[in-house]
Amino acid sequence: MSNNIIVSGSPHVQTEETVSKMMYHVVIALVPALLLSFWVFGISAFVVTVVAVASCLAFEYLIQRFVLKVPTTLNDGSALLTGILLAMNIPAGFPIWMVLIGSLVAIGIAKLSFGGLGSNIFNPALVARVFLLISFPVHMTRWPEAFANRMSLSDATTGATPLGYLKEELREGNVNIQDLMDSLPQYSDMLYGFMGGSIGEISALALLAGGIYLLWKKVITWHIPGAMLGSIIVFSSIMWMVDPSQYADPLFHLITGGIMLGAFYMATDLVTSPMSAKGKIVFGVGIGMLTMIIRYYGAYPEGVSFAIIIMNAFVPLIDKYLKVKRFGV
Repeated sequence: MSNNIIVSGSPHVQTEETVSKMMYHVVIALVPALLLSFWVFGISAFVVTVVAVASCLAFEYLIQRFVLKVPTTLNDGSALLTGILLAMNIPAGFPIWMVLIGSLVAIGIAKLSFGGLGSNIFNPALVARVFLLISFPVHMTRWPEAFANRMSLSDATTGATPLGYLKEELREGNVNIQDLMDSLPQYSDMLYGFMGGSIGEISALALLAGGIYLLWKKVITWHIPGAMLGSIIVFSSIMWMVDPSQYADPLFHLITGGIMLGAFYMATDLVTSPMSAKGKIVFGVGIGMLTMIIRYYGAYPEGVSFAIIIMNAFVPLIDKYLKVKRFGV
């Protein structure tokens, strides 16, 4: 009998829950925000989501079956979740062939090239989003307006997101940000999701409800979303109090862009986040700080995706110095 001890890839979860059950819990948590996006953006959002999910499942099967020649893992739910998250990170009406490229990057490059679920070091959906943003910046920043041409697959009325609008106006000169707020959706509309943006980041309220569901089911812990949201509130509050004419208030930053999607669904990925509670807090604070630095001083109006990927690269270092307490100690 062999005495070798085999250590499998992460996530290592000490619970009766299986990896597939946890994946499907996340899918369930995303359903409210996804359905709301279908209502706000119409059939184009539905088509993008179906294509992203179907292509992620197809690429995972084809690559594992014919390229890697290993057993397929479609039943674990990870490819399904990657497809949904990819769709939620791109605009409604996004060209189908570009969606297919994003799916191939997410599954083939960001996931399977590293060895599959448990071995990837970066969140696959975010890698695909950043790849698409760099490769096709025009299409990735063409945001359909809420409730405009919902029955059309193309030629939708587009406009800037609240973050993009403020960024562009402030670049033009010394503009008082309070004067620009009248041109933006009301905070209640931002909270409910009645504004332009990517498919999955428009409704802070629906995403927050799903995040509470994940906390209730103990799929995630409070450490990463709490640290991320807390650092964003502190950072944006300081900047707002220093100069309210040039910096928006903390509530504006929380309910616009990808903050809620990133905090509860992307940064909390079990594979690409730290193992210890202290490590998760450091990880979350790092994401929050980087997000705000990119929003304030970067070329892009949004920084959540870049911030999470950057901090994904630091996870091995965080785990090295903030180790989980050894069993029996």
